[in-house]
Amino acid sequence: MCRWIAYKGQPIFLETLVAAPERSLIAQSLNAAEGVTPTNGDGFGLGWYGERPEPGLYRELRPAWSDENLRHICAQVRSSLFFAHVRASTGTASTRANCHPFVHGRQMFMHNGQVGGYSTLKRRLEALIPDEFYDARGGTTDSEALFLAALGFGLKDDPIGATAKMLKRVREVIDRAGAGEPLRFTSALTDGETLWAFRWASDDKAPSLYWRETREGLVVVSEPLDGEKGCWREVPQGCTLVAGPGGAEIRCMNAEIKKAA
Repeated sequence: MCRWIAYKGQPIFLETLVAAPERSLIAQSLNAAEGVTPTNGDGFGLGWYGERPEPGLYRELRPAWSDENLRHICAQVRSSLFFAHVRASTGTASTRANCHPFVHGRQMFMHNGQVGGYSTLKRRLEALIPDEFYDARGGTTDSEALFLAALGFGLKDDPIGATAKMLKRVREVIDRAGAGEPLRFTSALTDGETLWAFRWASDDKAPSLYWRETREGLVVVSEPLDGEKGCWREVPQGCTLVAGPGGAEIRCMNAEIKKAA
């Protein structure tokens, strides 16, 4: 499974979270404590919002721990909202196009989890992506397919509702195919203003997800960046953390999926 961090708050240098902490994302790329696999060396990616409407993006195939350019970029780029992700492939190729985050316009998305039986379901899942978004498909991952399918369900206007509809449809595809493997979805989404962090799984075994508010802002992580686990709050299974202009709140994702059309 992958590891990632999302930040929203006062502008800070990316290295503050990506490189500097004891259990930084770079450290987790080599030795994650709570992931299914301790090593996340199948590429990495950064996405950040600056002075332009659409986010900047830097993705690379090399492991995060071995790319000196990553540390240089993180030491120079300052942002009030950014994503960082280190990848552990669940079966798709290690290519730059398969590295997270994924961007469409102002929307930015990254994921940790799996679509059970994806190798046999790929064609059926891609059929959930409308033509208007399919041309944006640059890679072959289940994560990108989920993002583009959610865009087709109205992600820009109703992020939680569209994500619920997408997850319900994907689970139906898995069940009809008799894949026998779970759908696990721990992800982050933003439009450059609001941050959504989802933690859901069809078997109630979603990958770990934590959050903490500091003086600078709000941080969401796959696992704590330090040894002070008690200072981090866990996003409950089946819930969504929403961080907007009015602050952060937890919403029930299970309820949204049940009422999804």
